[in-house]
Amino acid sequence: MENFQKEKVTPAQKPGLFRRLAALAVAAALALGLAACDVSGVAPGGSADVIPNPAASASTVDSVNAPFEMHFIDVGQALSVLIECDGQFMLYDGGNVDDGSLVVSYLQNQGVEGLEYVFCSHAHEDHVGGLAAALAYFPANHVYAPVTEASTKCFQDFVKYTQQQGLQVEVPAVGTTWQLGGATITQLGPVAQYSDTNDTSLVLRIDYGATSFLLTGDMEADAERDLVNSGANLKVDVLQVGHHGSSTSTSYVFLNAVLPKMGIISCGVNNKYGHPHEETLSILRDAGVDVYRTDLLGTITIGSDGQNYTVGTEHYATDAELNPTAPAASSTAQQAYIGNVNSKKFHLPTCPNLPAEKNQILFSSYDEAVAAGYTPCSTCIQ
Repeated sequence: MENFQKEKVTPAQKPGLFRRLAALAVAAALALGLAACDVSGVAPGGSADVIPNPAASASTVDSVNAPFEMHFIDVGQALSVLIECDGQFMLYDGGNVDDGSLVVSYLQNQGVEGLEYVFCSHAHEDHVGGLAAALAYFPANHVYAPVTEASTKCFQDFVKYTQQQGLQVEVPAVGTTWQLGGATITQLGPVAQYSDTNDTSLVLRIDYGATSFLLTGDMEADAERDLVNSGANLKVDVLQVGHHGSSTSTSYVFLNAVLPKMGIISCGVNNKYGHPHEETLSILRDAGVDVYRTDLLGTITIGSDGQNYTVGTEHYATDAELNPTAPAASSTAQQAYIGNVNSKKFHLPTCPNLPAEKNQILFSSYDEAVAAGYTPCSTCIQ
């Protein structure tokens, strides 16, 4: 396997370089017809010019400056995550087709010359769309997806530019591990066959030293439940919140297994879906998860030295803006609880003794649970 090492570019060099490329990039993007889900005319690994991404500023990049970096690129209502470890790179999703030149520009600004691994979480356009452009510009060693065929032109372009590099799209098995520098990547899911494309998302756990991360794509509640029941090691520090913060993902059962300190939501400003949904924000709030959102913060970069992690963001937002209905102070009246219909005990969402999902009942307050004849769990409620 060829290793693609990062070539460091100093902040002083970046602005002039990208200004010089910008004018050529517009013409190139129009000629390639990116908006039409086609990037024809660019040879894989070519040096075509692209539009610089304002999110890829020197301040955003240099604010973390760690041996392991995870970049949640601001691609609006979509997902694209660049990971660097010890000078090697992988890309998980590429946003929509229209985001292709933005993603390429961001990667160039990070000094990317090639990608060890490219992962398409699943075949929806807001995840696979920009990967064709990335594969047209950067050589890759391996390309992965949960399927090798799909009816959309976007996925077909993804396959096309993979094949033009002399590669094939590979479907990895659960339990497969990869090394990216000193980081270990493990595929945890999907653990079953699903008719819902969202649930086919490749779920990756990434460990670097004592720090850990989980990428879930658009995985929803059914696949979350199956993943929890599989016994996979899900507890991590940082969770990519599934499906852009939709209420169809991030169930209590799943979050209880993951117990992250931080949740990253990639979504667009004022998007038509209303993401992130209040139900998801409420669950994250109840579990004490710090929420970071690209619609408010722009590109989010997490750096790790193997023991601790730091966060850099393009913009600033208050906790109240990031999770707007967060209570000013904790109280039993404002806390959600999960009851066990068999034992008649009720628990905090983070309790290690939660019942199976089929035996759960949700209460919006302590008083509601007591009024229903339930008694508090002695483990999680003091």
